[in-house]
Parts: sequence; C-alpha cells; structure tokens
Amino acid sequence: MSYLALKHLHVTCVVLSGLGFCLRGAWMLVESPLRQHRLTRILPHLVDTLLLGSALSMAWMSGQYPFVNGWLTAKLFGLLAYILLGMMALKRARTRTIRLRYFCLALLAYAYIVGVALSRNPTILF
Repeated sequence: MSYLALKHLHVTCVVLSGLGFCLRGAWMLVESPLRQHRLTRILPHLVDTLLLGSALSMAWMSGQYPFVNGWLTAKLFGLLAYILLGMMALKRARTRTIRLRYFCLALLAYAYIVGVALSRNPTILF
C-alpha cells in the first residue's frame, strides 16, 4: 500500500474515531440504550485498530518515530491522555457531571492531537 493511501486511511479513521467518540459521549449524557448496542461496542475498536495500524505503517515507511521527532512524541502522549480521559468519560467515572468533565477534557486532547498532526508542532497551544 502506498504512503498516500495509508495517509488517507489514517485521516479517515481519525475523523470516524472522533465522530464516534462524540456520538458515544452524547449517548452517555442522555443515557441512551444505544451505547450498549453491539456495533457501538465493536466498531470503535475496529476503527481505532486501523487508525493505529496505519499510523505505525506510516511511521515505518517515512522513518519518523516517537522519541526521535518531537511532534510524534507529543501525539503519542496526547493519544495516551485521550484514551485515559475517554475511558473515564465513557466507562469509569461515577457521576454524570464528572463524566462530562472527562468528556470535555478528552475532546481537548483529541483537538491537541489533530492540531499537532496538522502543524507538526508540539507547542501549538503556546
């Protein structure tokens, strides 16, 4: 697969992952039974696996790696924050108010990751 095709797959998965997270977050806030649907539980894992696989493939093909390139390191740490905050928002936090706070923080982490990816600058906020 060409680098350009991988990049298109990656960007598509980034958008699908973000939209899916927003949708699941909205369902969490209104306590919709759709958040327990089988597709809702399986599809995000499929999209995120493709997202991570395409990212690793692009890094290998381009010779750019986290802990070598600052912007990729920032994306990696942003991803870890996004995963932890999203997990708290959708599953672990006890009250709806706390879930909403974690959800907003996860969205900020997602925006940071996208901003770093577009600018290739880990200090986009400063």
